[in-house]
Formats: sequence, C-alpha cells, structure tokens
Amino acid sequence: MLGRECCCWDNLCDYYPVVESKKFSLPLPLPKWPQGKDFGTGRICLGEIEVVQITKFKKIWGCGSSFGKSNCVSFYKPDGIPKGYYILGHYCQPDGEHITGDVLAAKDLSDVQDSPSKLPALQKPLNYTLIWSSDSQYNGGGYIWMPNAPVGYKPIGCLASVEPNEPDIDEVRCVRTDLTENCEASEMMFSSDSFFQRKQFQVWKTRPCKRGMLCAGVSAGTFFGSTSFSSGDELDIACLKNLDSSLHAMPNLEQIHALIKHYGPTMYLHPDEIYLPSSVPWFFMNGALLYKDGRNNGTVINSKGSNLPAGGLNDGQYWLDLPNKDDATRTSVKCGNIESAELYVHVKPSLGGTFTDIAMWIFCPFNGPATVKIGLLSFTLNKVGEHVGDWEHYTLRISNFSGELWSVYFSEHSGGEWVDACKLEFIEGNKPIVYASRNGHASFPHPGCYLQGSSKLGFGLRNDCARSKYYVDSSSKYQIVAAEYLGEGVVAEPPWLQYMREWGPTIIYDGRSEVEKIIKHLPFFMRFSVESLIELFPTELYGEAGPTGPKEKDNWLGDERW
Repeated sequence: MLGRECCCWDNLCDYYPVVESKKFSLPLPLPKWPQGKDFGTGRICLGEIEVVQITKFKKIWGCGSSFGKSNCVSFYKPDGIPKGYYILGHYCQPDGEHITGDVLAAKDLSDVQDSPSKLPALQKPLNYTLIWSSDSQYNGGGYIWMPNAPVGYKPIGCLASVEPNEPDIDEVRCVRTDLTENCEASEMMFSSDSFFQRKQFQVWKTRPCKRGMLCAGVSAGTFFGSTSFSSGDELDIACLKNLDSSLHAMPNLEQIHALIKHYGPTMYLHPDEIYLPSSVPWFFMNGALLYKDGRNNGTVINSKGSNLPAGGLNDGQYWLDLPNKDDATRTSVKCGNIESAELYVHVKPSLGGTFTDIAMWIFCPFNGPATVKIGLLSFTLNKVGEHVGDWEHYTLRISNFSGELWSVYFSEHSGGEWVDACKLEFIEGNKPIVYASRNGHASFPHPGCYLQGSSKLGFGLRNDCARSKYYVDSSSKYQIVAAEYLGEGVVAEPPWLQYMREWGPTIIYDGRSEVEKIIKHLPFFMRFSVESLIELFPTELYGEAGPTGPKEKDNWLGDERW
C-alpha cells in the first residue's frame, strides 16, 4: 500500500451520465420580480462577453478519502448550456444531498461591439496539461486537466474526466487576459491522503483577489486543482472581470423592496436577553448624549442626528453615551425598545455586480457582560464585555441572474461566516431565521451555544442563541439607508449615518480581578495561573473601545470577512 494514493473512486459507467444532480430549491418558488433593467433576466453583460448562470449538472466522478466520508467530493460537467455560450471549466463540491453552487457560461460579444482588441474575447485552449490522476484496479480512475491558453488568454477553471486521453479542445473556452482578474484559493474542498507530500492533490474553490462593491472581479464558480499549491501562491487560472460600469443587472429600488419583503429574515433574541435593540431615533430621543474630548457635559442629540459631527474620520474627539448616571431613564435606555427596532439596509454590488449584497444592520443601545465557559462550568462576569452602542449585522447575497437567495453572512464579533441557503432555517416561505446571541447580539444560523475562544479546549466566551418572544421581522421593519450604485438622491441617507466617530465611550476593564474570582471557584485540578487563563480568551474581553457605526466598518465598501 505504501506510495499509493489512498482514494476511493465512484465514477459512473458513462463519461457524462444521463442522471442529473439535484439542485437545492428554496421552500417556495421565486415570485415574479418587478420589471427593470436586466435584474433577474438570466443573463448579464460584462462588456465584451455575456454570461449565464448554470445550476444544472451531470456527475463525472467522485473521490474521497479511504479513511472516511468526511473528505469526499464529486466533479460535474455543466449541463443545459444555451446555444452560443461556452463553459469555462467544470464544477466541484463536497458530497451532500444537493448541488449548492453554479458555474458561468460565456458568450463572445466582441464581434458585435467595438472591441479595443483585435482578438476575440473567447478562444479554445491549445491543449491540456494533466495535473493529477489516480488509477484504481477496481473502480477506474480520475483525471484532472488544466487548459493551456493561447498567448493573450487565461484559463478560468480545470476539467475532470474518467479517461486518460486529453479532453476535446472544444470542451471549454479561455478568456482574453484584459477581460480577467486575478483570483485566489478560498476554501480547500479536498486533499488526497498521499504518503508522499509531492503527490498530494488538493482541490480549491476560488474567488477574486479584490472584492467589494467597487471591485469588478466575477467568480466563475469553477475549481482549481494542484499537486504543488501552497497558500499565497499565484493561481494558474483567473476569474472574470466586469467592464460594464453601468451595472445593469443590479436591482432598482422597487426590486430591492420586493427582495427584502420576500427574503427579510426574522431575528430572534435569546429568551433571557435584557439588552434589546431599538431604533436609532428612539435612542436619541430618550436621552443619548454627544461628548467632545475636553468637555464634561454632553450635548442632547436630535431625533435625526443632524447635530452630530458629520464625515471625516474617527479621530477619537467625539463619542456617544447613555443619559447621565443621575438620570432615571439611563437604565431603561440600556434595555432598549424592541417595538421601535428596525433593520438599517445597505444595498451594494458584489462579485462584479453579478450578485447583490443586502447588508442589514441592527442597533442595540447596550452590549451586556460576557459569560465565560471553562469546561462544563460557566461564569457570568460583572462588567467585562459591556459597552454602549452595539452595531451588528447580517447580509443576504442574492443572485442577479435569477433573484434567488444564494447565502447569508452571519457577523460574529471579530469574524463571521457565509452559510449556503440549503443550510439555513426558514420560518415563513423563503425567509431565513437569524439568531442573536445573548448580551452580545452576534448573529448565528441555528440555536445553541457558540464558543468564542478555544472550542478544542472548551474555554471561551459563550454565545447563547434560542428562539423567544423577542424578535424583529426585517421583511417589514426596515429602512433602506444606502444604495450608492442607484445614483445620488435615489436613497436619502439619514444624517446619523454620516457620524463616523464612536457610539460609546472607551472602557478599560479590570480583567485580572474578574479572572481571579473565576479561578477561586474552579476545582483544584482545573486551576490556572491568571496569565495562562487570560491568554485563552479574546483580547477584547479586557477592554472595549467605543464601537463605530456601519459606515466606518471595512465591509461597508469591502467584502465580508471570510
């Protein structure tokens, strides 16, 4: 067995079997979206090429570790390609009940439009390079190929086959280099169990290197395979680039409202939540104060926040705070007002305008104290973790080809994750559920206890999520506050959105004394030194700078952190 690939294979009898792989479907069929430009029409112009989204596939073969099913993937050929369009590579995903992704097929428009280049936008590869193969005496073999592009062109994805002969050069198209952007490996889907590192085969998902609402990179949905790739290496393939600055496939304002009403999640807070959300005007009208460095007294803020300092950068000169300590309303303001709460919506292009990101922000006047978990024991801290003004969000990613909900991003303190639509909980029709954690209000896709720290050691901060009578329905309680691509004046941004400073004062906690109290309650065999225990927890446990508003976050212009 030494020196052989420890992989099992599941190729079907024919090269491209007739049996189609099942695509995940949302609970309800998509509605007919309001008319307007090219949103939901199935095709998107990227300049000199036009692309369609392919979600129908035929399985070629599958492979997996011989040591278990946790590392199994299958390779697919896109099916149902419209006449005049060409695939750019094959598709791969971890094995599961449904197909969850897509690939793009492209049509050359360069002979129709005034092209700055004398070369066509698409071109056949010259030939192929065999990247990797694995033969099995019992189940056949599998082969991964890289298209070799002509000079001036880039391959967009790899191909898979069950035959040792090179695929036909008419199988795929390469794309002219000026119509592409660099891409990077984003998620490793498969790694072969080779005893020799030089023969280790890995399969990766890819994404554009530059991402955000001002970036033009378009993911083609293809895969990248290699036996020598290391993190940070430049890939041999590229992604597409949208040269059509008009972004015709983005939804108009009427379509945005239709999307939110159809997909707007219900956000559940924990049944023991004390610090509930509120609207921003409620916070201002109930005694929130603006402070300036060097002044002892705060200034009352009007309901729209129009007397807040606007624009600029967070220079640390201003911050907001709760009503004064001698004000009877201070405690009630800390606890929020869920009846007034609403989601503040920022709509922006994603992946070169082939997707729409609907970021939904929720405001809580106060973030409660943290709860520490050590093994089976939990300890609620007195002050550590508290801060004034808590902004959290989740983001819906919508396909501009169809208007289908593709995934949801759950923001979780210092990070977050994208969750495919097939792994979401739905409450009514196609509306997902978002769970906000107790006291901290981070968002999660399912109920339970999520640990921020070392889950392997069982040490960290608890994020407890559950359904309760406290919830906000974002399909009805929302306000669109920004959609820059629609043009100036289409969406009126509220004045408070231009406040770029801190929404709460900076707080430094006496973390050492709180940790010492925890240690005294631990069984002798679980006791640590204070320093050792401090190292196990996130650094923000011991100090909280006042949080900034949505427009100061990196993901306002950029992509989510994933």
